[in-house]
Amino acid sequence: MILLDGKRLAGILSDEMARQVAQLRQSTGQVPGLGILRVGDDPAGAVYVENKIKQAKRIGLNVFSRALPDNDEQALVRAIESFNRHPDIHGFIVQLPLPAGWNTNGLLEKIDPSKDADGFHPLNLGRLLADDFDLMPATPAGIVELLRYYDIPVAGKHVVIAGRSRIVGRPLAAVLAGRHPLGNATVTLLHSRTENPGQYIREADIFVSAVGIPHRWKAGMFKSGAVAVDVGINALPGGKLAGDIDPQGLEKMLSAYTPVPGGVGPMTVAMLLRNTLRLFERKMKGKI
Repeated sequence: MILLDGKRLAGILSDEMARQVAQLRQSTGQVPGLGILRVGDDPAGAVYVENKIKQAKRIGLNVFSRALPDNDEQALVRAIESFNRHPDIHGFIVQLPLPAGWNTNGLLEKIDPSKDADGFHPLNLGRLLADDFDLMPATPAGIVELLRYYDIPVAGKHVVIAGRSRIVGRPLAAVLAGRHPLGNATVTLLHSRTENPGQYIREADIFVSAVGIPHRWKAGMFKSGAVAVDVGINALPGGKLAGDIDPQGLEKMLSAYTPVPGGVGPMTVAMLLRNTLRLFERKMKGKI
């Protein structure tokens, strides 16, 4: 079984992006800027944001980070509008999830689509469905890049995705089913109302899980030789991290698998940085 080493690949991509940023600085006199808006003081969210800041600075990006209170939705609206106008911020994100009861869809729609580094604005999600995109949400992009790097074919394969969020499941399904070099798969999307999900998993050539339930899926559920991509990062008692897929016995069933941690997570951060560079290049070329 091949381990799809996202940490290693993210390092390779980061080194390439660092060289690219240096070249952009020399050719344009500017440095791409990444903005991050975080709401509340959740410790886990803070760790995610600090890692993004660390990796962004490592490749030479300017970083603009702002922490906001979790009891004032309008403060986030004002911050989004400020980042939309900021000339040195070329792409920015609103760290999800937002507090319960907040209008997440409406807030994401306030982001300028040309600065939408996460790719969650409806206009950018719609481009995925139209097969007319040059960036995609960071986690789906990381999954696609891992499969491409390890020469795992997608076209003509049956891909089963567990989880239908706008962050992973639905945009990934749109990309992999699309009519372009990254797609042409047959895609089945599982969710909480799916009856007997195991019957679909047993048919999957490639299985992707983003349900956030530790060890939800067992080795015996997979077809021999399948590829499994585990997006889940779940905290167990004692602080250990676990994926959605139980690793016990996988080497006897799968041909390839993403470890947790060290699989999809590092790729998500790398793809966010790549999206920021692409948004900067769009601006330099005058493309909207």
